[in-house]
Amino acid sequence: MASHRKLRAAAVVCAVVVTGSAPVTSWAATTGPAAAPPGAVTPALAPTPTPSPDPFAGLTADEIGDRAVTATQSAKSLRMTGKVVSEGQPLGIDFAVNDNDECTGLIKIKGGAAELRRVDHITYLKGDEAFWRASMTSQGMPEPQITVTIELIKGRWLKIAPGQAGSQDLGGVCDLKSLLSDLGKDKEQRRGLTRGPDGKVGTTPVATLVKKKPDGETATVSVSEQGKPYILKMVKTGGDEPGAIVLSDYDKPVDVKVPPADETVDLSKLDSGVPA
Repeated sequence: MASHRKLRAAAVVCAVVVTGSAPVTSWAATTGPAAAPPGAVTPALAPTPTPSPDPFAGLTADEIGDRAVTATQSAKSLRMTGKVVSEGQPLGIDFAVNDNDECTGLIKIKGGAAELRRVDHITYLKGDEAFWRASMTSQGMPEPQITVTIELIKGRWLKIAPGQAGSQDLGGVCDLKSLLSDLGKDKEQRRGLTRGPDGKVGTTPVATLVKKKPDGETATVSVSEQGKPYILKMVKTGGDEPGAIVLSDYDKPVDVKVPPADETVDLSKLDSGVPA
């Protein structure tokens, strides 16, 4: 029943400061305007747009990285979406999290999907059959027990109260302070960054920080050049756990609704064999 190990992997992704490959930027050669034919009127050239000033001018890539970590750790809420590989398993995530240990979102593993909500320190998990089967199988649950359990929770939310199995690990996905505190733990590991070509995440201009490791892994972080220098995207190529995560909706409200009581199954009743 403890699918928390897979969900915890989603949280770990956000604890990585640098996780990706530099975006590819192509440069086109420009030439001057062709000479006008004799007697022709030369049209007025449109003024060249003035580029926006670089908010990180004069800073090294490592210093930009430090500012990005500090800003991101100050967030009151955010949304994280993307795909990663953790422990050899492809994982899709889409979570909105705030600093009140509340969250709502979706996780996908092995062709299955589950919704996760946490509010008032209670976790609610609703998965489809593929999700539950993959999760229970990974925990070594025998097939007959899996079949019976799935029938009990099919189409319903599993309610997990504080202190019950999986509550702490599942809650870790929704613990924004813990996730963001991990960003600053291995400061020395962030050293040696280089700044790549500026780019965009959506419509927001970003500075690109790149780090290549000896084992062939290439990592990139995209840092907002507008407003606070939040981390907006992390990508990792090479290595054992490639993936990409986009961080958005910084400091926006996270609306978490408690599922209707008649659509929930209490974990304690499930564990004791009491019919739902």
